[in-house]
Amino acid sequence: MPREIHVRNPRTGTPDHTIVAAGDDEIIAAAGALRARQSAWAAQPVERRAEALRAFGDAVTRHRDELVARLETDTGRRWVSQLEVDSVLTSIERTCRYAEAAFAPEDPAPTADPDVHVTGDLVPYPVVAVISPWNFPFQLALIDAVPALLAGSAVLLKPSEVTPRFIPVLRACVAEVEELAGVLTVVEGDGATGATMVAVADAVCFTGSVRTGRAVGRAAAEHFIPAFLELGGKDPAIVTASADLDAASSAILWGSTINSGHSCMSIERVYVDRAVVEEFTEALVAKAEQVELAYPDIGDGQIGPIISDAQVDVIREQLEEAVAKGAVIRTGGTIQYLGGGAYLRPTVLTGVDHSMRVMREETFGPIIPIMPFDGEDEAVTLANDTEFGLSAAVFAATAEQAAPVAHRLEAGAVSVNDVCLTGMFPEAEKNSFKSSGLGASRMGPPSVRRFLRRRALLMRGSAGIRPWYYDGTPTQTEER
Repeated sequence: MPREIHVRNPRTGTPDHTIVAAGDDEIIAAAGALRARQSAWAAQPVERRAEALRAFGDAVTRHRDELVARLETDTGRRWVSQLEVDSVLTSIERTCRYAEAAFAPEDPAPTADPDVHVTGDLVPYPVVAVISPWNFPFQLALIDAVPALLAGSAVLLKPSEVTPRFIPVLRACVAEVEELAGVLTVVEGDGATGATMVAVADAVCFTGSVRTGRAVGRAAAEHFIPAFLELGGKDPAIVTASADLDAASSAILWGSTINSGHSCMSIERVYVDRAVVEEFTEALVAKAEQVELAYPDIGDGQIGPIISDAQVDVIREQLEEAVAKGAVIRTGGTIQYLGGGAYLRPTVLTGVDHSMRVMREETFGPIIPIMPFDGEDEAVTLANDTEFGLSAAVFAATAEQAAPVAHRLEAGAVSVNDVCLTGMFPEAEKNSFKSSGLGASRMGPPSVRRFLRRRALLMRGSAGIRPWYYDGTPTQTEER
């Protein structure tokens, strides 16, 4: 029996779209078909696969306006949707270069035995399941799929059921590239669909919450397949006394509210040297009050609606608990229902501490809690007092002054005198620390190499040489 999922429009608050979740039989059949076609795809030279992905990029360019329009409806925001599509186009060319470098010919490596050399080849995982989130629906659907395809894998992709309206356009782009259409299948569904995908895949990529990521990791372990997990964050920013407070407050406001705060690398905790905390806070509040909501027209302002209905409750509960424990709202702080959508203006909190959920749990909304510190040791201790370790930021008068603090932070990427640079410069290889992720980097050259297994061929030049135990004479290796 088909299982329908009704999709809420974040600007109106009402369901206006329906998808049909792929059933177990459909998922099993799709994985089988992908597996049957994957070997021919992997047998092609990497340059041919790159041609197919570049042709896909051309199709995305042709369908750009329609994709952006669908993403606008999915998410309730405009310029971020445009940025999403354009960033995917840029990433395709960059990832093609990584793939071509990964498959470059290698010279045989010598061993301790001069008659034996080591060579080998790279073997892709046959079918990679990709399960992507709702905050950047198009970009994060393809951030793992594109490198997996270039590595020679086939991909079974399920975007989030919260933001699925762009899926038909994505399928149309794939269908325009015949070679790609056979090895990239996009399905609709929810968590139950994703669970079946893990059961039939050879590797899984998941982007989302820590809670769901743990479940995906457990399922992958049960099936003995690798899991590449990019999970939540509670990113800190440290503002030292020497920092340019005008620049720091502007950067932190942007990093906390971009995409309405719906980003795993959003700045969600701010630690400021006590000597400048009030000056910094006043500057931040003044700037936050100038930010406008994207209402009534989607192009009216910078802050769109809270995309997920479930996230509205998370944000409200964190705010209410913080205020009950003594936090002070300096600006914002009220969830507004406008035209049926839920909006929150940039919200600055002071009087916070680590007993509050807003300082410990991922918020995924435009809330900026500020806490003073006395000395850099305390700043580092506070910043590291978390289960998360995705990214962070440090501000000081110079990059050289900030670097010693940055080196002490337990995070996979640290922006110095800026925020969210890991999202803007994907060339930088990095790993997620702590509960923020698992597996090789999705940035830089490892983005492709993580889908490849190394098969070693140990080549003896002379035929017919017998092992030492046939005649009692130890080989050179055995003598050691």
